[in-house]
Amino acid sequence: MAREPHRDRTLAAEDITSRTASFPGELHDVTDARLVAEEFLFDLARASAPSAPEHWDDILLVVTELAANAVQYAPGPFQLRLRRTFDGVHVVMHDTSTTEPSPRPFHPHRGGGGIGWHLIHTLCDQVSVVSDDHGKDIHVFLPW
Repeated sequence: MAREPHRDRTLAAEDITSRTASFPGELHDVTDARLVAEEFLFDLARASAPSAPEHWDDILLVVTELAANAVQYAPGPFQLRLRRTFDGVHVVMHDTSTTEPSPRPFHPHRGGGGIGWHLIHTLCDQVSVVSDDHGKDIHVFLPW
């Protein structure tokens, strides 16, 4: 009787330390970016569980907000990079707009958004924006 070859289902550390994905900048790419982040977190959790369960959801929410902002405010493609750090996850969202994000007034009874940038700053340990002639990188660090 033939035996199925044994496969090591553990992930090597280099397989989960980072993930990069590029998107054309269409509305459905917000969901696709979230799915890439979720796949990264699944792999990461197999090697090292989050220190608190809410860290998983916080990272997904921040990625979703950053991708939605890229689609809404920056024409064209965007890129998502995720990287494991010593005590968390470093997320970089690159888009084609050179305009730095700024908080907008949030009016919950009127709708229309305005809460995303506030959420990002609340959930992240650190937020920075690096702009050049070709767009910007938004760097955020979240606990894991």
